[in-house]
Amino acid sequence: MKILLAEDDNDMRRFLVKALQNAGYDVASFDNGLSAYNRLREEPFELLLTDIVMPEMDGIELARRATELDPDIKVMFITGFAAVALNADAETPKDAKVLSKPFHLKDLVGEVEKLLAA
Repeated sequence: MKILLAEDDNDMRRFLVKALQNAGYDVASFDNGLSAYNRLREEPFELLLTDIVMPEMDGIELARRATELDPDIKVMFITGFAAVALNADAETPKDAKVLSKPFHLKDLVGEVEKLLAA
């Protein structure tokens, strides 16, 4: 299973990559939405794991474009800004999951496993 991770916080991105790789996932990570989107255009991924607030392209726009490219891609948002997370008119993918920071890495891996099994 291939996961595309977009997270602009370097430390957080490193922790997430390590936890997901330890759980057996193939992870490609980027520090902004635009770079992640460009990678998505090159190859398919089963899951987009993205921060919401990022430079160049935010996670909501990234998710919207990702699902245009691949309607079957699963989407999970990770954010420290739960209040701004998903307002009703944000045009986010309908089955997207939101995980609020801070969270335990085992909780993240558990949520990823559940989402990919669905």
